[in-house]
Amino acid sequence: MMKKIIAVAVILAIFATFAAGCGSKKVPVIGISQYGEHASLDNCREGFIQGLKDAGLAEGKDFTIDYQNAGFDDDIATQIAQTFSANNVAIMVGIATPAATACFAAAEDKDIPVVFTAITDPVKAKLDKGNITGTSDKLPVDAQLDLIRKIQPEAKTIGIIYTTSEPNSVSAIAEYEEKAPQYGFAIESIGVTQQSEVTLAVDTLLSKGVDCFSNLTDNNVVGVLPSILEKTNEAKVPVYGSEVEQVKIGCVAAAGIDYIALGIQTGKMAAKILKGEATAENMPYETITEFNYYINSAALAEMGLEVPAEIAEKAIESGQ
Repeated sequence: MMKKIIAVAVILAIFATFAAGCGSKKVPVIGISQYGEHASLDNCREGFIQGLKDAGLAEGKDFTIDYQNAGFDDDIATQIAQTFSANNVAIMVGIATPAATACFAAAEDKDIPVVFTAITDPVKAKLDKGNITGTSDKLPVDAQLDLIRKIQPEAKTIGIIYTTSEPNSVSAIAEYEEKAPQYGFAIESIGVTQQSEVTLAVDTLLSKGVDCFSNLTDNNVVGVLPSILEKTNEAKVPVYGSEVEQVKIGCVAAAGIDYIALGIQTGKMAAKILKGEATAENMPYETITEFNYYINSAALAEMGLEVPAEIAEKAIESGQ
């Protein structure tokens, strides 16, 4: 009799465990692949998570995050994406073009939705079709050129460094070259293939006598911005950033978007996918068009530059 009671108890315990397992909800995993660590990409990630929460989702209950950083290494970005695919994450998120491209390639066989952010030109990057959506951080090039002209009325040449393998940067350079003559500028650009070439490119542009530099949202360039500023500050050549974090570091000014806001917008899009309200394939990518003027008064003073009143009254002071 005792054996029968024990056997029944064991069966009931197994059944209860099975029932509990069936009743438990598996929390979706969002795999975030960030191409490298710098402030604007960090802001995208923080904003993304905030966007999920703003959409009513709770971390730990409605989603968990698997965050990985590629350290500006394309091979590592590929490995991260393949690991996400092997783990069958619910959504892959690519922050910056190389990370998003790697995620899209790894997700294709399993049809895992991909959401990207911090991509200037999704069409050029071939990330505008398929089970993928996200947000573009297209630069307000006209506003930037107008800002430089107003701060440096006598300037003639703008130096720009870009990565030849980044579709975003190639697209931005083309737009700068097209529009610069309308503002009386010539563009002197140098393409690099890796981060180690950036500071040498700065030396070359300085030797050519450029009047200033304008940064793109190029990851290789932004990743070594402090080293760039050391050289340009010594040469007394101002550098204009493309967003607030670059101005905080020491660029004189920028016409740029808010990357926290960009991330929030992206997070809300991902939330719709998690909730089943939309699919990545049927959700067109979105572009933030609003921009702000950011200035660093200390950096401007160091260069002997002044901001016209029409800009100063609406600019955000971003010096540290």
